Amino acid sequence: MKISQEVREFAAKQNSDSYLASENIKRETSPEEAEEAREGMEEMSKMYREKGEKSYLLEGE
Repeated sequence: MKISQEVREFAAKQNSDSYLASENIKRETSPEEAEEAREGMEEMSKMYREKGEKSYLLEGE
């Protein structure tokens, strides 16, 4: 049944370790996607350091 298959797929996505589980359930990441993710993480790390390495910021910081 279609609904059963949809439920199984949803459960598999929820149980996946991948943060992109909803997009890539088999964890097949192209080199381009991996590089893009790495660059994004570097950018966010830089921003984190610039903001004083605080997990939470007040509004406007």
